[in-house]
Amino acid sequence: MHREGRTRTGRRRPSGGAAEPRSARSVNYRQLRNPFPQMAVFSADRIAAIHDAALSVLEGLGIRVLLPEARAVFRAAGARVDDETGMVHLGREIVEAALASAPTSITCRAGTRSRDVVLEPGSLVFQPGAGAPHATDLARGRRPGTGRDFRELVQITQAFDVLHMVPPLVEPQDIATSLRHYFTMEAQLTLSDKLPFIYSRGTPQVMDCFEMVRDFRGLSDEAFQSESHCYTIINTNSPRQLDIPMSQGLIDFARYGQVSIVTPFTLMGAMAPITVAGALTLSHAEALAAIALTQLVRPGAPVCYGTFTSNVDMRSGAPAFGTPEHFKASLAAGQLARHIGLPWRCASGSAANINDTQAAHETQFALWGCLLAGATVIIHAAGWLEGGLTVSYEKLITDLEVLQMVAELCAVTPAGEGELALDALAEVPPGGHFFGAAHTMARYQTEFYEPLVADWSNFGTWAERGSRDSNSRATAIWKEIVATDARPQADADRVGRLHDFIARRSADGGAPPES
Repeated sequence: MHREGRTRTGRRRPSGGAAEPRSARSVNYRQLRNPFPQMAVFSADRIAAIHDAALSVLEGLGIRVLLPEARAVFRAAGARVDDETGMVHLGREIVEAALASAPTSITCRAGTRSRDVVLEPGSLVFQPGAGAPHATDLARGRRPGTGRDFRELVQITQAFDVLHMVPPLVEPQDIATSLRHYFTMEAQLTLSDKLPFIYSRGTPQVMDCFEMVRDFRGLSDEAFQSESHCYTIINTNSPRQLDIPMSQGLIDFARYGQVSIVTPFTLMGAMAPITVAGALTLSHAEALAAIALTQLVRPGAPVCYGTFTSNVDMRSGAPAFGTPEHFKASLAAGQLARHIGLPWRCASGSAANINDTQAAHETQFALWGCLLAGATVIIHAAGWLEGGLTVSYEKLITDLEVLQMVAELCAVTPAGEGELALDALAEVPPGGHFFGAAHTMARYQTEFYEPLVADWSNFGTWAERGSRDSNSRATAIWKEIVATDARPQADADRVGRLHDFIARRSADGGAPPES
């Protein structure tokens, strides 16, 4: 069930006082389609010019590829490679062939079929904030991310249908790096049945994770490789560089048929040109090079185009998000994704330091940039603070209110004979009201969206209930989710074998990440 301001017993949770019975609304938040018209920031000829300029960058300036194996793949395809400098110059024909073989629709198999995710133009997939070294909440304050934080944030992600994939929420820094992938994969598999994430930190860790997913899902090698059961995010090293773990991740995930979401992270004025068009030229070139590598390894390998482009504060150099430039860059990225015809990933986010008004309006403004750009996957859609340094438990909950309302806009609004309400109009006389009309009474429990964290009571009632603000209400919600621990059912034998595998591999020293 999606959560909609209700406890797990299906009773509405008011802002204070006793719960009252409510009928559950039937709304599907699990498979969403983007209903919004797509905006353009550049004309079609300028988008074609950006694409052409990116191809020129790859052909003329080239991209540095640090992994010898990746350079060998490019060389075999006809690219001009200098092993001494690591520079790879990709001809246009290589990129064009890669775009022709990359799939336009990818079905990703989750732990249960109702959680499967289809990545294709027009679909809409949300992820919470991810990759943060810190976590924060009102109860415990700001702190380096821990294993406990990671598990709790997976629980919260699992509790809401409007979040469709589990991302790398926070870094559990109290877990050794050689063992961390066991911990994060065990948490994702046992606490959630959504699509899990795997870090690309070298082949040994990736292979461990593939084996854990394969066996926990009860799959053969062939079944695992024939469909996508997990994903990774590949960040290029802007400007114009692919490092060793990212290159190896592209190769490993392509070879085993798992999803790579390619996402150059470019900041205008810092790692990218200061103009929107210049930053997108660089980002597009880097993404095309990474996509080409996946298709050269395995034509048809599942891969998503992606971008995360915003600007910096030119006074301090600090990243800024939810800005007009961030919005415009998202729109332009959407145009480029449509130009090449691939599903794609965009990002929301906030540079605010706490869950305040700045945090809310930056996240929402960036979110609408993604929505109007037609993004397939929107990451950092809830909970992200400090430009990615922190995931906030309270912000995760308050942002979910917005995501659930967006999901409501994705649903069809009926206008049949019953919805036209002629019977109600006939029943209620001029100057009357519709509170007690039969049409209202038949629908009042299920017609409207019920808020998750918002309080619609008047000032007097709100004050009597303790004058709690949205942050304190959000604290109560995430605490209830963590305490209830409503994890999906799992086969006890598979859980046992997973724990045995982790114990055995941990005793052998694990698998240190490659750099």
